[in-house]
Amino acid sequence: MPEAPLPVTDPDTLFRQSHDEYSRTRFTNTLLNHAMMNLRYQVWDSYEQAVKPKFVKQKGREPESSREILDALHDNTFFRTYSAFRYNAQEMGALSVIPAVERVAPQINETVKALIAHNSTGGTLRLNPDMKYPKYMTAIDAHLTPGGYWTENAQDDASQAMILQGRRIAGPAVNKKRDFGNVGLSVGTWISRTFQDLKPRRILDMATQEGKQLSAYHQLYPQAELYGVDIAAPSLRYGHAKAINAGMDVHFSQQNCEELDFPDGHFDLIVSSFFLHEISVPATKRVLAECYRLLSPGGVLAHMELPPHKSCTELQNATFDWDCQYNNEPHYASFRSQDYTALLVEAGFDAAKCHEITVPDVGSFPEDKYEQFLKGEVEAPFHGRGGWFVFGGRK
Repeated sequence: MPEAPLPVTDPDTLFRQSHDEYSRTRFTNTLLNHAMMNLRYQVWDSYEQAVKPKFVKQKGREPESSREILDALHDNTFFRTYSAFRYNAQEMGALSVIPAVERVAPQINETVKALIAHNSTGGTLRLNPDMKYPKYMTAIDAHLTPGGYWTENAQDDASQAMILQGRRIAGPAVNKKRDFGNVGLSVGTWISRTFQDLKPRRILDMATQEGKQLSAYHQLYPQAELYGVDIAAPSLRYGHAKAINAGMDVHFSQQNCEELDFPDGHFDLIVSSFFLHEISVPATKRVLAECYRLLSPGGVLAHMELPPHKSCTELQNATFDWDCQYNNEPHYASFRSQDYTALLVEAGFDAAKCHEITVPDVGSFPEDKYEQFLKGEVEAPFHGRGGWFVFGGRK
């Protein structure tokens, strides 16, 4: 007798907010986007008009570092208002989705478990019940989200991943795709056009969370086996279920990217996004050494990350490093102060084969200008404003 069809094939459909919860989430999303995309750059105007002149009058010179700029901004009314808006919108956004998740957490977990049990794809899930979480993950709630990435609220929990994804699920249809902000497709497009001889057999996405970028690489390299590694079991369970629902073969495993169990040279392409600034610099060095070990000869590494201090003005650095103090991202500034190419060379890469580049967001950059960009005739927009910063190398 054939198995009965699953009553629910997408765990996201279980996330149903009340009218007030939905309104609260949409409002906090809008406020956060406004703070990040508009107010943070208006802070620059306030700095130039009020803060810098006051500093020059008192010190007889301009601020010489992002640290001095942040300290000088601290008492500025506009900066304090911006910081309050952004901090509270970040915190309230996560809190606004928790009730809707908690009401159906058992159903979420059972649905994910059933989807995994009825796996009709070739994807796999390997979890480590003895995983030792590093202190840089457990000491804080990442991005002000209660429980962060790793907390398990029940046995075989996937609900914590839904808390992290609830704001996206509650958003407009344009935000429902798994490739957050077109990052995967933007970076993958640049890789495919820059390294046209690259025909990857296996692709690894580090700190994959629920594998949200892998759908883009599946689109660009349909012949490749897809692997996603993360330290957080709830996200991997949720991601495996979502991949099954999408008909994608993804091999998920719960591992610390500082030390992976894959053999040498196993991957032809290794990618990540929004990852390395979340961990300490010593941990970053271990991750990059693993990247070099795991790449095949001719393989490509591409980490989408925050632009380093050296490529930004001190005012831009002050804007980025806000998160270090106010958004539970304590390694932000120390990571950005590094020379990324020097880190890659230390890991084993040839400096001549390394890259640090901002690539266009394919969702907003005109296609007819892309060839001009590849030829160096036009630049991509600034990171986060139509562009994404990428660094890595070829082995």
